[in-house]
Amino acid sequence: MLRDGLDRMIKIRTVDQLALRGSRVFYRVDYNVPLDGDRITDATRIEQTLATLRLMRDRDAAIVIASHLGRPKGQRNAKDSLQPVRAKLAELMDIDVQWANDCVGAEAEGKAWQLKTGQLLLLENLRFHAGEEQNDPAFAGQLRKLAGFYVNDAFGASHRAHASIDALPKLFPADHTAGGLLLARELEFLQKVTAASDRPFVALLGGAKIAGKIEPLEALVNLADTVLIGGGMANTFLAAQGVKMGKSLVDRDSLDVATRILNGKHRAELMIPVDVVVTDSLDAPKTIETVDVKRGLSDRQMAVDIGPGTVAAFAASIKGAGTVFWNGPMGVFEKEPFAKGTMAMARAIAEAEATTVVGGGESVEAVNASGFANRISHISTGGGASLEFISGAPLPGVEVLRVS
Repeated sequence: MLRDGLDRMIKIRTVDQLALRGSRVFYRVDYNVPLDGDRITDATRIEQTLATLRLMRDRDAAIVIASHLGRPKGQRNAKDSLQPVRAKLAELMDIDVQWANDCVGAEAEGKAWQLKTGQLLLLENLRFHAGEEQNDPAFAGQLRKLAGFYVNDAFGASHRAHASIDALPKLFPADHTAGGLLLARELEFLQKVTAASDRPFVALLGGAKIAGKIEPLEALVNLADTVLIGGGMANTFLAAQGVKMGKSLVDRDSLDVATRILNGKHRAELMIPVDVVVTDSLDAPKTIETVDVKRGLSDRQMAVDIGPGTVAAFAASIKGAGTVFWNGPMGVFEKEPFAKGTMAMARAIAEAEATTVVGGGESVEAVNASGFANRISHISTGGGASLEFISGAPLPGVEVLRVS
C-alpha cells in the first residue's frame, strides 16, 4: 500500500497475485550497483530481488530481467555493461543466467521467446538506448515484445518516468502487471515512516548537500518529532547561523533554504551539530581535531564528521524513538579516521527499540560496513525514490501499478 497525498491509502497488485504459470515475465529491477572495475562492491540491490525471482521460478515462469547501470546517456560503453551483474546473479541464484547483448531487437526477442520454465535472461543496459530516459513509447513497444507479464521491483528508479518504468507497463493488460516483493516491502516500510504511528519519530539526515533534498526536508520538519542533521548538509545550516566553516563543503545555493528552515515554524525539533571533527586534508591529514561550533573553523580547516558531543546528543534522541528514518552519512565515512560519527549512528539506530528504515546509497553502504545491517527493520534500495515518497511526490513507477 502507498500514501495518496498525506492520508489516503491506495493499493497496488503484487507479484504473488499474478497467474504466471508457463508465462514470460519482464522483470524490471534496479541493479545499478557500485563497481570497482568489474567487481561489485555491494550486491545489496541484487540480493534483495532474489525472493521475487525464486517466487516467479516456483510459479513456473520464465524471466526476462532488465535494468539500468550508470549514466551512459544513450551510448553503449563497456564500463556500464551489466556483464558483472550477470556473473553475480548466477552465483547468488546458483543457476545459469542467459545473456542478451542488447535489451531490444532480434537477439533479445529470440532469446526471450526460447526461454524455458524457470530460466533467466539478463538484458544489456536499458540506458544504452536514449529512449529509456526519454520515456519513448516506441522503445517501450520494443520491450513489450519480450514478455506477457510485467513486474517492477526497481523501487530505486520508480521516481523516474522512464520507458521501462512508466510507458511499458501501460502496454500490458492491468491484471498482467504488478509490483515485486521488494517494491511491496519498500512501500510497506516507507508508509510506516510517513504514517509515523509509532512516535516519537526521529529523522536523521546527512550527505553532502541540501539541494535535491529540499522537499523531503521541509516535509520531515513538519512530520517528524525530531530532525537530526549531520554531514555536509549540517555545514550549510551552521554557515547559515554565521558559523565560520573554513574549507568545509557548504551548499551556498541552499543557504536561504537552511535559514528559512532554521527560522520557520514547524513540528519538529531541529538539532544540528554542537561540535565537528575537522582536518586540514582528506587524503594526507596532518591534524585531526574536534572543534566546538561556537568557536568556528579556521581558514585551513574542514569539517569531515560530527563530533563526540553531537554523537551523544543524536544517539540519545534516537534511543527514545518509536520510528527512525536515516538518509545520508554523517561525514566522509569512506575514510576510516572520519567514519566514527556515521558508525555511531548506525549502532544507535540498530540498538533502538523502534521501526528503523535506512534509505540512500551511501547510508546503505555505511550500515553494511558497520555490521549492524541485520538489526535494521528495512534497508531501502532507493535513496532518491524514498526521499520523494516521504516528501509526498507521486512515484510514476508505483502510480502505474495502482489498482484503486
